Amino acid sequence: MALTDKRIIAGNAYWIAIVVVWASIGLGACPSPGAKSTDPSTFRVALLTPGPVSDAGWNAAAFDGLQLIKAKLGAETAMVQTRSPADFDDGFRDFASRKFNLIFAHGYEYTDSAISVARDFPGIYFVVSSGSQSSRNVASLTFKVDQAAYVEGVLAGGITKTGVAGAIGGIELPSIRLTFEGFRRGFLSMRPKGRLLVSYTGKFDDVGAAKEATLAQIGQGADVIIHDADAAGLGVFQAAAQAHIFAFGAIRNQNDVVPGVVIASAVESTAQAFLKIAKAVKNNQFHAGMLEYGMEDGMVKVVLNPKLESRIPEAAMKRFLAVEREFGHQER
Repeated sequence: MALTDKRIIAGNAYWIAIVVVWASIGLGACPSPGAKSTDPSTFRVALLTPGPVSDAGWNAAAFDGLQLIKAKLGAETAMVQTRSPADFDDGFRDFASRKFNLIFAHGYEYTDSAISVARDFPGIYFVVSSGSQSSRNVASLTFKVDQAAYVEGVLAGGITKTGVAGAIGGIELPSIRLTFEGFRRGFLSMRPKGRLLVSYTGKFDDVGAAKEATLAQIGQGADVIIHDADAAGLGVFQAAAQAHIFAFGAIRNQNDVVPGVVIASAVESTAQAFLKIAKAVKNNQFHAGMLEYGMEDGMVKVVLNPKLESRIPEAAMKRFLAVEREFGHQER
């Protein structure tokens, strides 16, 4: 899978372009936390993110959802990037005091603060992505990405030549460990004597660290790599391109980030889930709780890179499609 320097440079330029576009959209589309609403009858939805929406991954997916709600429901929207846990309560209370109907907080770390603040604002719904608790007006939204990771593991097991795969994570979170475990089980179902190497960089924005960690795994024989490293995933793709191996995208469709490298992406339909929740809240039909979406309801899927499908052996493709169908029909 030879890659030219020009293609690698083009991929980097593509990523940079995404960052610039998302940054400009994020700054221009959402009112600042201190802005005051003019119409009390307007449906209002707010978003808290732990990082920039220019990351082309986790936070960008949440911003996609906010924009979709604005477009489909005519909602007034606002967002803020929290810099530290000390900002969580302030962010929640600012939006709640301004009578936003629904507040999304995109990360498990917001759980405790949401539970606490929500007690003071019983008429407002709080939704925490990957949250660990729920209450009368606090919901946890989880995607069963481990299902898609399992399917990707099956594909990886069908295309590896060394029998060794790699996994690069940012911060070692329970949800990321679960994703990598799903990939490991899928990989070993095809390669019972195979190995999965797992590394965490401790950050979601350190592209260089992710690249070095990936190159280290490649040095140990890994010839296919999965990541859950958010913006640092670019480093994974750069290393894969350098070594001429395949990688998997995460959260959003990242198949074209670095051309010729990402064979498939595990995609969460964050935007559609946000819209579904917002519609229910607006229509007074929402019930807070532990919300979970997966491949069986179309909210999680594996998107193959059509430009690289021809590189997948026929037997591996057949097995991949069969397992994908099995997950898609669960609980229906």
